[in-house]
Amino acid sequence: MENIKWLWGVMDKRYHKWHILGLIISAVTSLMLLINPYLTMRLMDDVIVAQNPEPLLGLLLAMLIVKVTREGLRYLMVVLLEHSSQNTLMNLRMRLFTRLQYQDMRFFDIHRTGDLMTRLSADTDWCRHFLAYIDYVAVDSIVMFVSSSIYLFSVNWKLALAMVCVTPLLMIITKVYSKGARRMFVDMRDKMSDMNAKAQENIAANRVVKAFAREEYEENRFDERSRAFRDANLDINKRWLSFYPFIEILANAMTLLTVFFGGYLMITDGMTAGELTIFTQLAWTLSVPMRQLGNLLNDWQRFITCSNKVMEIEVSRPEIVDSSCAVNHDHIEGAISFEHVSFAYGSQPVLSDVTFSAKPGQTVAIMGPTGSGKTTLVNLLMRFYDIDSGRISIDGYDISETSRDDVRALFGMVLQDTWLKAGTIRENIAMGKPEATEEEIIAAAKQAHAHSFIMRLPQGYDTVIGEAGAELSAGQKQLLCIARVMLC
Repeated sequence: MENIKWLWGVMDKRYHKWHILGLIISAVTSLMLLINPYLTMRLMDDVIVAQNPEPLLGLLLAMLIVKVTREGLRYLMVVLLEHSSQNTLMNLRMRLFTRLQYQDMRFFDIHRTGDLMTRLSADTDWCRHFLAYIDYVAVDSIVMFVSSSIYLFSVNWKLALAMVCVTPLLMIITKVYSKGARRMFVDMRDKMSDMNAKAQENIAANRVVKAFAREEYEENRFDERSRAFRDANLDINKRWLSFYPFIEILANAMTLLTVFFGGYLMITDGMTAGELTIFTQLAWTLSVPMRQLGNLLNDWQRFITCSNKVMEIEVSRPEIVDSSCAVNHDHIEGAISFEHVSFAYGSQPVLSDVTFSAKPGQTVAIMGPTGSGKTTLVNLLMRFYDIDSGRISIDGYDISETSRDDVRALFGMVLQDTWLKAGTIRENIAMGKPEATEEEIIAAAKQAHAHSFIMRLPQGYDTVIGEAGAELSAGQKQLLCIARVMLC
């Protein structure tokens, strides 16, 4: 229930009444299923058996009106539920994306990109599926079973009792099936995430794969994960299929009971032909919910598994936050000081008692072997990570007591690994300053010595580059990143 409560909170309040109305219509239309069997009973007893054609047209017209009205209401129900569920899906993905934007670097060190993409796409869609399908099918099944049982008991309690006596057996089967099902769905979800993560990793590194002619090796690695995901799905289906025959037998037992016991009661004058007609027509309203139960259990377990994955992101909070006494400084000269700074990635020490300073206007080169912590120093200065001990200050102000946005706004950062988004050259240069004028963008490009090669491109600054600037050379991408920093 905690998952449902959380999902309900994601939905915009104005859609709450739409969704509730949709579920009410679901219940009403399930109740309407009782009307036509009643009219059929009247048709059998008052027209056919009584040889009285007078009520015939009225009964047929009433049955037509009920059918058309119910179908119209079902259409309205689907529209209401789709609107509310799609709104929730949009809100959920936006909230997750926003949460990811403000996570610190340690979060992305732990979570794989493919897994995060799975949570943003497949997992959130299962949350939508609950609102658009699972909940109304559950309402349909409960209302249909309960209302039909009550109505059939009012018609003939003996036959109704014989039909519903199989329900306790169904409850036992359901409980046995549920044991272990959650674990299997979690395992299946993890296998899917692992497969997606492998695909994302391979696509992102496609040039490296081709450079080393490792296509077949990567194909085999993906095949392993794809097979693991397939096997996890098959295990779930095998478990379900081991219980499905029992559910089908119980559902069909109701029909057999209706024919044999109902026929016996009719022969012994225990019920009329019209009453037996009601039972034969409503037997499916008892058996269908029983058949639906298995599918609902499967969908419910998937929803719980996927929504838990989404909730992990929703409730996560960055470890690096602004201090409650964080202040903004209007004028910064740029004197940087590291004082006895130590830092470790988890249990792996990287920096130990590091002390140095850089004065305003001074050029400082940091040299050292691979893995000595050169990039880590920049990451700590930008507050991508917080230090374990020591102090980092700018103009004497401790950066832990300054807002992160203020600290990062002081620096221009060009990484060794360039990153460009799919879009125009202009959009990439102006990423840090979207409101920049054409003149400012061109001036920044000239400062970075990128203007000349940009003008040689087919559409100049309006040239669209692919993901990660695939059409550009490594040097050209680096120049665009420098221009982006110059503009800010």
